Amino acid sequence: MAQIHSNLILTGMPGAGKSTVGVILAKQTSRAFLDTDLLIQTSQKRTLQDIVDKDGYAVLRNIEESVLLGLSIQNCVVATGGSAVYSDCAMAHLKSDGLVIFLDVDLPELESRVHDIRTRGLAKRPDQNFADLYHERLILYKRYADITVKSAGMTQEEVCSRIIALEREKKPAA
Repeated sequence: MAQIHSNLILTGMPGAGKSTVGVILAKQTSRAFLDTDLLIQTSQKRTLQDIVDKDGYAVLRNIEESVLLGLSIQNCVVATGGSAVYSDCAMAHLKSDGLVIFLDVDLPELESRVHDIRTRGLAKRPDQNFADLYHERLILYKRYADITVKSAGMTQEEVCSRIIALEREKKPAA
């Protein structure tokens, strides 16, 4: 029997629309909305970019993992940071009561949406450019996804409608 998940977990690259879609999706599905990047910033009392600049990308990933593992939530839409998928244990925790939805946007579209990666607070190695990061993470996003929505060229409302339809397909019959 398929498991009913109370949380919808949005994953994807920076610029994929996780935060924007998440707010709309939460309203449409009567769920709370949680942005884990904001949780990190408020818990650390500084921006993601400041963490990367002063402590390095690995520290940001460790903080993110700790924040994700500390979540005890139900009936939420969660917009994860783009690097959440680097933590197996954090993703297992999120999947324990969450349906993971990968917002799949192709690289050219992402590059048109994300203008300056130097100020975005990306948890990436200093030698990585955005395309390298995309190709590295794409494998991880696909690995953890229960649902993939190819959302390039779609409005946020269309993305939400697609997610809701696919979520219904995943639910067991009553």
